[in-house]
This record gives sequence, structure tokens and C-alpha cells, in this order.
Amino acid sequence: MFKPKNIYYEEGIEQYPLGKYLLEKYPLVPKYTIKNHNNIPELRKSINKDFPRLKQNLIIGTRKTHKFVPNKKVSDYLVPYTSSGCTAMCLYCYLVCHYNKCAYLRLFVNREEMLDKIIKVANSPDNTSDLVFEIGSNSDLILENTITGNLDWTITEFSKSPRGKLTFPTKFHMVDSILNLPGKEKIIPRVSVNPDKIIKQVEFKTSSLDQRITAINKLCDAGFKTGILIAPVILIDSWKILYENLFKKLSKELNQNAKDTIFFEVIFMTYSYVHNEINKEAFPYALKIYNPAIFTSRGRYKYTYKDSIKSQATLFLQKKLKQYFPNAKILYIA
Repeated sequence: MFKPKNIYYEEGIEQYPLGKYLLEKYPLVPKYTIKNHNNIPELRKSINKDFPRLKQNLIIGTRKTHKFVPNKKVSDYLVPYTSSGCTAMCLYCYLVCHYNKCAYLRLFVNREEMLDKIIKVANSPDNTSDLVFEIGSNSDLILENTITGNLDWTITEFSKSPRGKLTFPTKFHMVDSILNLPGKEKIIPRVSVNPDKIIKQVEFKTSSLDQRITAINKLCDAGFKTGILIAPVILIDSWKILYENLFKKLSKELNQNAKDTIFFEVIFMTYSYVHNEINKEAFPYALKIYNPAIFTSRGRYKYTYKDSIKSQATLFLQKKLKQYFPNAKILYIA
């Protein structure tokens, strides 16, 4: 269970029930008021080596912008929601985009305002379909829920909406509190998995593969439409063996409910100059996941796998997923 070393909070959050609750939850933790959750100078000035220490802070504020971004993969819209950042330390995290600005967990206490907007859009007479809203693209809501209870609250409140669905990804296993909530037919959890080696050496402070598989089984048994993200695919040495062993393990340990209903998404890793600089200093002994021989530049200081490399890997992963899960749908490979 996460316990922050320091709390930085915007003045006025105590006017919100969740803000008041969070300030009272950690009575012995040092607290500092800030002007803006998005710009805390003393944290941004930290050196790269301090990245793990920054992850021990908790930032509390209100979300000022709530822009819905069209998305045609597993949802209709990406929706910034109740948190941003995470307490885990995955070496590739795309939220770590501006050095130490995005490292830590930020919680936003104006949840009623945000959910009301989702429900309003979901039920707009202009919409002809049951829209799906991705509410976990900026954080891990299963993890956040252990601190705020926001996911339990969100699922319960959204069950009252006549239309719409919510989806979120997670690398954590703590799903028990949502299993018996109402409206689960409106919720699509998606559990991210990777080979054991990558979880242990790249996705620091996340749940183990065994724990994630157990969570998938629980979610499917409870009646949730559940997805599995093979994400991000990281092409390290012996990656073919690692990913085939992952598929074998999933095929063996997922229960029949899961095998009958799951769908897959496959997402290749993207990387950046910022990641590389932070990882070299903060995690000097970690597994090296950047190999310039197989990456190419895409945009300013960003790297993706070369097209020829990615194409070969895509064909391999498609083949193996069909071999081990012939009845499961692959929504996309990106």
C-alpha cells in the first residue's frame, strides 16, 4: 500500500469531499501548499538520479481541462480523469515526457464534475451509438483506487447512466473491490501483461504476472468483458522465446470463462531520449531496453522500432496468438 513521503496540494481542495478525505488520511505526512499541480519548481529541478524519490510524493489538485480526444481503437474517446502518473516505475512510461514534471502520482478531487461530463456526452441525443470512454490513459485506476476509492465510486455512479461504457488498462491485481459492483456490463477492464523477465526488470513496483493472471480470471468470472494488452512489446534478446512462453502460460492458467471471452491488443514500445537519460542515472543496473540498431527516430527525440523489425515481430505475435488463442479477437497491433 502506497504511503507518500510528502504531499503537495493546491489550496482549496479541502472544499471537495475527496480532497478533505485525502488530507485527513495521512495526518503524519508533511504537507505543502502549491499554486499549480502541473508546475512544482522544487520537484522539476530535481536531478534524474532522484526519479525514484520523486515517485514517493503525492500531488493533489483539481483537473482544470477535461478535453475528450477521439480514439478509434478500444474506445471512442480518451478522457483525462481522476489521476495522472503512477507510483510504479516502468522504464518506458510515456507519461515521463518532460523529465521530472510527470513522474509522480497526481490526484484530482473534482471527480463529480468530470464524471458528469462523461455521462452528459454519453447520453447526448446527437450520439447514435453506445460510446466507450477510456478513463485510464493517464494513470492506473486500479492502483489509484487503493488510495481514493475513485474506481469503486465511478463504476457505481456510472451504472445509473442509461448509455455509455467505460474502459481502463491496468498492471495491477487489486480488483476485488469492483467485482460485485452494479453496472459491470458497462465496464471494460484491460489487463496489461508481459513476460516475467520484463515485468521484474522493467516494470518496477507493478503486480507480478501470476497476480495479473489471477485478476483476469476474477474479472471474467465476475462478468466483466475483459481485455488483455500485450503491452508494450519490448524486443530484447530472446524476445521470441519470452513472448511464446508468455502465451503458453496464459493458455495454461487462464480459466475457461477468460478463454471464451477475452480479446487482445498488442502495442509495441516507444521510447525517447528523456527515458534514456533518466534510466541511465536513476536505474543504472536495470535491463537495457533501448537498442539503437533496431530503433529509428520518430519526431523530436522519440524512437520506435524500425518498420522491418516491427513487421517481422507483428507476424510472429499474430501467429502465436492465433495458435494459443484461436477464438480470441485481436483488436489491433500498433
